[in-house]
Amino acid sequence: MKRIYLDYAATTPVDERVIDAMLPYFKENFGNPSSVHGFGQISDSALDKSRRSIAANLGAEPSEIVFTSCGSESDNLAIRGTAFSRRKQFGFNHILISPIEHPAVQATADQLSALHGFEVSYLPVDQLGLVDREAFENHLREDTALVSIMAANNEIGTINHLPEISEICRNRRIPIHTDAVQYGAHHEINVDTLGVDLISLGAHKFYGPKGVGVLYVRSGTKLLPTQTGGSQEFGFRAATENIPLIVGMAEAYRLVQEEGPSRREHLIPLRNQIINFVLDEIPASLLTGGSLQHRLPNHASFVFENLDGNLLVQVLDSEGFACSSGSACKTGDPKPSSVLTNLGYEPNWALGSLRVTLGKDTTQKEVDQFLEILPGCIRRVREVSS
Repeated sequence: MKRIYLDYAATTPVDERVIDAMLPYFKENFGNPSSVHGFGQISDSALDKSRRSIAANLGAEPSEIVFTSCGSESDNLAIRGTAFSRRKQFGFNHILISPIEHPAVQATADQLSALHGFEVSYLPVDQLGLVDREAFENHLREDTALVSIMAANNEIGTINHLPEISEICRNRRIPIHTDAVQYGAHHEINVDTLGVDLISLGAHKFYGPKGVGVLYVRSGTKLLPTQTGGSQEFGFRAATENIPLIVGMAEAYRLVQEEGPSRREHLIPLRNQIINFVLDEIPASLLTGGSLQHRLPNHASFVFENLDGNLLVQVLDSEGFACSSGSACKTGDPKPSSVLTNLGYEPNWALGSLRVTLGKDTTQKEVDQFLEILPGCIRRVREVSS
């Protein structure tokens, strides 16, 4: 039985063209980019070329591109680095985030609160996960050190309209960060249009390698480094740069820009087919997250009443389909996703979540096969769950 992968929001396979770009830097071009000899110069040239490529595709300057190990590290550096810098400069102690941020943002803010005395506030969001502009303005304070709002949510697919919120922050001279790990996998980003000061990206969400990410830092934005020991990455992150992975990320992100429109054109009808089928054919089902206009092009997410979402994922896996659920289950203590509970879903709904995310190579046949077996899988799980 051929297994079918429908969990592209979790990770993606590395594009063959990306592998080809990386291979020379694992073998013959293996030098340390900080070395002054010829081997190091070759690697340093590749590092510079990759930085310039990503900067150009973001509408940024190369000096604004900081390479990290992943999107989560980029989130950590953005949140910690800005918070500590603003406290050092101005004594500001307030951090404002949405209640449905990625754990890399949420847990970092929580730790800053618990161990370092920062005060964290949470923006209200509607049931689609969208931030309201008026509510946002009301939550800003004179001592707000940093704002962080996701560009697109990994669990429910909602795309927030950041330019309006960024303009408010710019007028108040408050740095704003966005986790664009999911958004950047499907949509072009221009730093001036988006208006934010810090942007996190992770390569493995757009057919690049795992273990490499980017933090865009707008010129003039102050950060205290959270990883010290060397002068790499403009002093923001000490570590010998991983040249093969950085080269791979640059190539993968270049392909997002080149092929993004055709990928979206392929994905949206398949996504809509899944959404329409589930809502029409599966009793007691709800679409979670944004409308079709405010949703990632590959993302379909649902809750089902009185159903164990983790068990559904296991049953689907036994049928050859890899999907995911938002709920996290500990032994004897199943808990609903905090994203869904923060959107107002009761536990009997929130525990029954399913996320289906498609890839650029997902076929119509694979979607048809998935929809053919899905109703039966849900019936089986409901019989066990009831």
